[in-house]
Amino acid sequence: MTTRDLPLPGSTAAPGNRGRFAFPWSGQNPDMQRKRTVLLVEDEPSIAEPLAEAIAREGFETKVAGTVAESLELAAQLEPDLVLLDVMLPDGSGFDVCRELRKRSQVPIIMLTARGEEADRVVGLELGADDYVVKPFSAREVVARIRAVLRRTDSPTPPEARPIEIGELRLDPAKREVTKGGDVLELSRKEFELLQLLMQNAGSVVTREQAFEDVWDTNWFGSTKTLDVHVSGLRRKLGDDSSEPRFLHTVRGVGFRFASPDEL
Repeated sequence: MTTRDLPLPGSTAAPGNRGRFAFPWSGQNPDMQRKRTVLLVEDEPSIAEPLAEAIAREGFETKVAGTVAESLELAAQLEPDLVLLDVMLPDGSGFDVCRELRKRSQVPIIMLTARGEEADRVVGLELGADDYVVKPFSAREVVARIRAVLRRTDSPTPPEARPIEIGELRLDPAKREVTKGGDVLELSRKEFELLQLLMQNAGSVVTREQAFEDVWDTNWFGSTKTLDVHVSGLRRKLGDDSSEPRFLHTVRGVGFRFASPDEL
């Protein structure tokens, strides 16, 4: 048995479990209707071990990976409900993990970034991360963000929702698919939800507050720049010019407006 297979003191993890250590679902939280698995990708034991224990105490099964290779292997094997992903890893970048996961899955991803590294947060969001936490952080904050992201991703699109068509853009909520002139656009989860909100209100202004409440969470902890990052990403993928936008217009000091069908 290797050190990687050994459970931590107080853990009931079996020697055969994958990952450096695993914290099984405690069942202490009655609000959890089923066991949820969180994959924590963090190579620093002083952060990974207490954080994994704290998440497990909140009713999640927690698995830990310390490298890019191990995280991708575990993600494929476990199909976790959420991934907590550090940027700095010994064999590569958390951005590489995020990019690979987004090629094959829409699993919610929360990035763990260093204090002051705004560029890391922007890159992570553009690659499809759903949220980020800035180090140093408290376990309570991380758990709150996990629950907030899962609440969002657990809300299924009603099957009766009809596709929205504006110009050559078509958004299908049931398929969670957006096409432009028949070509599928690769959008992150938040980009899709933001675009859906804007297209549903085409011709009307969606305030910044409304966007955060509907797409993120009423208890959003992050920077308000997150919205601007996602708008910028949408514009790039829609082929929109911010100086002369066709689809997505900025209403300064208020929010954003998607063009109505008669404008296109």
